[in-house]
Amino acid sequence: MAEIEKMNLESEDLVEDRLAQLKELMPEVFTESGIDFDKLRLELGDEVDEGRERYAFTWPGKMDAIRQSQTPSTATLRPCVEKSRGRDGEDGSFDSDNIYIEGDNLEVLKLLQSGYHGKVKMIYIDPPYNTGKDFVYKDKFGDTIENYKKQAGLAGQSNADTSGRYHSDWCSMMYPRLRLARELLSDDGAIFVSIDDNEVTNLTKIMDDIFGERCRIALICHKARASVSNDKIISPNHNTVAFYAKSIEVLEAVRKEIGDDPCLDGFGEDDNDGRGPYRLVPVDGPGGAKKGNPHYEFLGVEGYWRFSLETMQDKYDEGLVVRRGNSLYQKYYQYKAIETRKTLTTWWDDAGLTSSATSKLKDLMGGPSFDTPKPLELIERMLKMITYADDSAIVLDFFSGSATTAHALMNINVEYGGNRQYILVQLPEATADNSAAREAGYLTLTEIGEERIRRAGDKIKAEIEEANAQPKLGEESKRLPDIGFRVFSLDNSGIEKPQPGQLVLDVVKPDRSDMDIVFEMMLKWGLELTLPVEKEEVAGYPVYSVACGELVCCLADGLTMEALDAIADMEPRRVLMRDSILTDTLKLNAVQAFRRVEERAGYEVQLRTV
Repeated sequence: MAEIEKMNLESEDLVEDRLAQLKELMPEVFTESGIDFDKLRLELGDEVDEGRERYAFTWPGKMDAIRQSQTPSTATLRPCVEKSRGRDGEDGSFDSDNIYIEGDNLEVLKLLQSGYHGKVKMIYIDPPYNTGKDFVYKDKFGDTIENYKKQAGLAGQSNADTSGRYHSDWCSMMYPRLRLARELLSDDGAIFVSIDDNEVTNLTKIMDDIFGERCRIALICHKARASVSNDKIISPNHNTVAFYAKSIEVLEAVRKEIGDDPCLDGFGEDDNDGRGPYRLVPVDGPGGAKKGNPHYEFLGVEGYWRFSLETMQDKYDEGLVVRRGNSLYQKYYQYKAIETRKTLTTWWDDAGLTSSATSKLKDLMGGPSFDTPKPLELIERMLKMITYADDSAIVLDFFSGSATTAHALMNINVEYGGNRQYILVQLPEATADNSAAREAGYLTLTEIGEERIRRAGDKIKAEIEEANAQPKLGEESKRLPDIGFRVFSLDNSGIEKPQPGQLVLDVVKPDRSDMDIVFEMMLKWGLELTLPVEKEEVAGYPVYSVACGELVCCLADGLTMEALDAIADMEPRRVLMRDSILTDTLKLNAVQAFRRVEERAGYEVQLRTV
């Protein structure tokens, strides 16, 4: 039943969620003061490991890293319309389904939990490799936003390999971020993490700890360079890509949808029977008796076969089995191959080199800007594997660097169609004073990423317009994918939290716009940040409507009873009002008006104030 409550300004509490799940599963282990662990042990029976020695991965600071992932955030994401671009490439527009966030990814991952928990299909990250020269963020409890702003202003801050906590600092940075990332993945989702030999062992142990060893699908070898380093005993030419599932059982169930594009070469035969071209594939069972292949004679050929005699006869009756010489073959039609994804191996020596990726980015940007971008081919392959069958998948990259993931995803949308969406997060780390990026006018890494997306989008748009102007025979016109992005920046909440005894007439900070508050409320209420926001007038009063009434925000002075009735006629599910514009009479009327909506619409209306 509609009641006016104060808005909760903290991000989703994952510990509370875990406790709620446990309480639903085992209510008997809860007491008035918490969990009865003795009773929990009894319920779990033999599964409790009470020994002092057990297999575990730990380091100095692991407990703090776990607490970092559990601490709710009171920060917000502020819309930056002037930096944003519309879906058709119009600068300053805010209608794209893609998101680019400037900020510390730990805080951002916490903020995304409410709106995107369990919705992300694929995550790819290329974190710092901890070589002693790259940036390793130092998390701190307390004023996390001020700490983030201080860290972002330090160009090229490194984790020196002379530090006594060299590996521990890196593990402490990665653990809470990966823990929060797992919460965002859908049950059929997957994560890819690039790394080199410096931290591949620790990364694998961390991911085994968080995702479970059973969910480790593969450690992929990606050939990242072709040249040889003669100054080393052996030249390191590959990176490792750790590939994990959120749920191995769910991903196994859709295994046939996962893989690369099939090879369509060699389909040179056609019986002109309407089934199209085909090629012949063996039907013998090479494993023989050891593999349990059946042995019999068919069409005068005796041997071990892949199929039972009954299945072989059925295939022959369908015209699929033929004899060539002393061997039997099955017709494999091209239309079947098109429907089947190609199984990949763990050896990726054809997924692009860092050197070629650097050259391509230099050509796109008109000069050097980023030293070690990931190859487009590498991320496109991952996208083809995981999102081929889901053309509205959400893809997350929270160490986005030069924004290769956004570029690759736009290319995939051109190739396959659909509206796959990305969420990119990048710390606005300052570029070094003497770097090529600074000389080119880029003050931060986020400026490089945003410009790369703009230029890649412009290139895609030009190519599509050219192709549509001169279409090939029988080819349909290509549709322009969403080449825009909404930019948000991490900042402190726009709502003041008065100290005990402090009188504050209006809790909204004076430097915040209405749109800042609307998007903060969307974030805290668990609404996706790409929903449409419109400013409307109802009974002469201005309101902001999110997704046609999913949320209505009343922020201006002058709210009247007539306006409240008009807002109720919109039948919203959520209503936010500034406490400073409400009188006791308006509060009473608001409750009554929205209770009538509940009776009429059949759902609860949430009323909140700030």
